[in-house]
Amino acid sequence: MHDAIYEGELGNSHEEPQRLRILEKEIITCRKCPRLVEYREKVAREKRRAFRDWTYWGRPVPGFGDPRPELFILGLAPAAHGANRTGRVFTGDRSGDFLYAALHKTGFASQPTSLHRDDGLTLNSAFIAAAVRCAPPANKPLPSEILNCRGYLERELALLRPKVVLALGKIAWDAYLDVLKSQGVIASRAKFAFAHGTVAKLPGDGPRLVGVYHPSQQNTQTGRVTAAMYAKVLRRVRRLLAEK
Repeated sequence: MHDAIYEGELGNSHEEPQRLRILEKEIITCRKCPRLVEYREKVAREKRRAFRDWTYWGRPVPGFGDPRPELFILGLAPAAHGANRTGRVFTGDRSGDFLYAALHKTGFASQPTSLHRDDGLTLNSAFIAAAVRCAPPANKPLPSEILNCRGYLERELALLRPKVVLALGKIAWDAYLDVLKSQGVIASRAKFAFAHGTVAKLPGDGPRLVGVYHPSQQNTQTGRVTAAMYAKVLRRVRRLLAEK
């Protein structure tokens, strides 16, 4: 399986896709967080029995998608036996099954499944990344680990210049707001409360921020999140994109 995550003709003369490739390489080789390095590599060595024949990725997971997107989707972190195994964000786990099915129904993804990096999936005017690029123990990154990854998120946003940011859960929502706070766009996150379907009224002419509950198994299997709920928000995203 190949290492390249970005779609499109990245070897052409356009500077931005080339910069994305450079950023991807930096992310993949990152070792800033000793706790995450130890955990992701331990999981990759020990594996889950169902995936014992896999060669786990076991590295930070870069973003994936259209290098000229209108929609930037921000998740929490790679799953230990999902993206940490497959090397592509939201790939190989139940959360990804739910998310890509929703994106396919609304035209953002070429297919409803995401099984491995060579399965032919492409995104249409959308790009997906995570607030934390390594799988964290118990799916709970530390604040310092989120901070260590912030620079990667800032650079992706600067290069991609999306019209809408869709935050999958409160941690992703806060991570994006912290980028804006560090840039002086907002003074505090306090005014911008997270809720499913919320569209934040942010100052300036930057991307619109939309919130949805994370498509975790805990949310999807308990009915806190349904396919209809995601479809409604993604239709709203389509309308926002048409307005921008």
